[in-house]
Amino acid sequence: MTTSTFSPFLVGWVAIATGVAVIVAVITLILMYTVNGPFFGTINDVFNTIIGILSVVLAWMLYAEFHAKLPVMSQIALLLAVVGAVFTIIGSILIIFGFTGFVLAGWYTGFGNALIGFWLAAFCFSMLSGDASSHNLIIFGIVAGAFMAIGLIGIPGMFAGIDSMESMPWYLYIAFFGYLGTYILYPIWCIWFGRTLLLK
Repeated sequence: MTTSTFSPFLVGWVAIATGVAVIVAVITLILMYTVNGPFFGTINDVFNTIIGILSVVLAWMLYAEFHAKLPVMSQIALLLAVVGAVFTIIGSILIIFGFTGFVLAGWYTGFGNALIGFWLAAFCFSMLSGDASSHNLIIFGIVAGAFMAIGLIGIPGMFAGIDSMESMPWYLYIAFFGYLGTYILYPIWCIWFGRTLLLK
């Protein structure tokens, strides 16, 4: 993988920063359930927004290379990443300011992450014909993006305004697997990708 507009050094550090932001979000989520719910919960929500924003910055930085390989798909994917970031921000606002509970806000955040996952999978797909040494990284990115996209299953919960685990249809539980992609696989890919660029 290469970057044709921004330096590999800059893109690499943005990718690593994105991965670190996800790790901080995971740590604060754990602390929310084990130490102090409200305080760490708010920090988690803030970092969910930071993840969305940094993801868009990364997508924008990689756009030129993506566009050179798949012009139409790159435009659609970048738009999806931007919309995804907006939804992560909306999800955080809903819960931080008390407009909804964490379940309904989570549908918005999960939907946003799913759209970012589509960008990730599409970008990595466009790189399949590139450097053979990055093949494992590329495949991992496609898998991570696919897991993130599972969050789309939460769309009915978002539209129905479901804000309670008790009133949730069984299939909506599947949407939570999208966070496996966002909180575990995505930071691994970001840091791996960033280190690959920095070592060039």
